[in-house]
Amino acid sequence: MGGCSCQDVRTWSVSNRHKHREGAAMKYFAGLDVSLEETTICVVDESGRIVKEARAQSEPEALSEALREVDLPLERIGLEACSLTAWLHDGLRAKGLATICIETRQANAAMKTMPNKTDRNDARALAQIMRTGWYRQVHVKSRQCRLWRSLLVARRTVLNEMRTIENVVRAILREAGIKLGTPSRTVFVGRVREVASSDASVMPLVTPLLAILAMMLREFARLTKQVLDIVREEKVCRRLMSVPGVGPITALAFRATIDRPERFGSSRAVGAHLGLTPARYQSGKTDIQCKISRCGDELARTALYEAAHSLLVRSRKWSSLRAWGMKIAKGRGMARARVAVARKLVVVLHRMWSDKTEFRFGKQTGTTTGLVGA
Repeated sequence: MGGCSCQDVRTWSVSNRHKHREGAAMKYFAGLDVSLEETTICVVDESGRIVKEARAQSEPEALSEALREVDLPLERIGLEACSLTAWLHDGLRAKGLATICIETRQANAAMKTMPNKTDRNDARALAQIMRTGWYRQVHVKSRQCRLWRSLLVARRTVLNEMRTIENVVRAILREAGIKLGTPSRTVFVGRVREVASSDASVMPLVTPLLAILAMMLREFARLTKQVLDIVREEKVCRRLMSVPGVGPITALAFRATIDRPERFGSSRAVGAHLGLTPARYQSGKTDIQCKISRCGDELARTALYEAAHSLLVRSRKWSSLRAWGMKIAKGRGMARARVAVARKLVVVLHRMWSDKTEFRFGKQTGTTTGLVGA
């Protein structure tokens, strides 16, 4: 752990500091601009005047020590959401510091008001955000949920890279006039060896790629097994999987993203949180309803969209939710229906989780009302 170097922005005499403390109880606010190695700290009072600025290593111990050296009662300490935020937030909270994680987009909006982009100016902007209260607090998920999400991200990354390599192999084969067809991922490597083995100029090119694909397929299966093992033991995920179209990946992604269902005032608010509600632009006589906002967790949003597609296209069992989605598809197209069903799925899954109930398929009466959680 490293120490910190503090400097007064304005030279305060000891007598002035005592006078300041003896008056009305002054409130102080801190902004922390976090980078990989070092964090810039700025402390302001309730009038917006900069009181202290410092730098410390991006470690919970070093930051808590730096904030203690400020020797002022800090009302709020603001951190912008980043990859280190959850770790630092938990560490500072454990030290009894009133640490808050704020939304990146709001922080960036305030930082843009500074003429120059520096760590010092970013810390000052964060401190002013804390003082004014103009921020949206981000929920810091539990360590377990963060680990689950990291597993899903790792699995998706391997899958995306496999697709990239497969497309490269296909392109090489097409150059030689070899048409591969549409083999499944599990037989892709064997199929390529079968159709290209007679071409001595192509095989040296694709052989290393096929070896990489075979190794990635094994590791992808290991990651998938980890997901299945977690879902098998997680009661919430098993309950969510009673919804048609919702598989282990979607259930775990939703579970890891939401973390605690009680933090949402209503089930409908979860759709907006995941970016599945339309954005709106209004100015004067202009009032435009745009496409979905796509804010929030992209991993969960994508999983829910795929679950909606599976519900509409692959599910064969009737449900009022599917009937409602197919009615939208008939009138406005399948793409809009998938988004609408994904948004409705969010409401249903959150309500099932909160109420500890199972999915209700509804009665086939020719109507599309009476959805669970609607």
